[in-house]
Amino acid sequence: MNVRKILIGMVFVAGAGLAAGAIAGPLLDREFRPLAGAGDVNLNQTYGGKVLLIVNTASKCGFTPQYEGLETLNQELGGRGFAVLGFPSNDFKGQEPGSEAQIQEFCTLTYGVKFPMFQKVHVIGPETTPLYRDLTSATGVAPAWNFHKYLISRDGRVVAQFPSRVRPDDPALRAAIERELATPAPGR
Repeated sequence: MNVRKILIGMVFVAGAGLAAGAIAGPLLDREFRPLAGAGDVNLNQTYGGKVLLIVNTASKCGFTPQYEGLETLNQELGGRGFAVLGFPSNDFKGQEPGSEAQIQEFCTLTYGVKFPMFQKVHVIGPETTPLYRDLTSATGVAPAWNFHKYLISRDGRVVAQFPSRVRPDDPALRAAIERELATPAPGR
């Protein structure tokens, strides 16, 4: 039996080749444009030192209602140094066909999404954005569908990944986030 299946798709990665003690390490030293916005945001400068849940999203997927749970997580834990970062992708059966403005409107009006969402990206295939290439490399698991989740520690290490079927309110996901939140921010 596959160990990954036993752990419900959750994989812990020690170190992942990132510098210990760095504010967020090289994984997050990337710039992305906010969804339907202008100018780039450096993830390391903006979110370094926080526990992050990076999620590839889509508006026309059976897992799309997870937006609500992701927003709840972001609101409940944001004050403790946590953030959800959403990256829309049209890589799975064309389930994110809209423009960035349409995606933003849908997320805001339908699910009240306020967590940071960024430009549409590729998460699999030859055009995979470098962030997702590194997430896949660190865990050995590429997203198999929309709403795949990667948990990033305060020091920028990938510490777990959760497949699409793991909902934002899943006890294992919540426990993993809580473990990371209990770890002091680098330099403190």
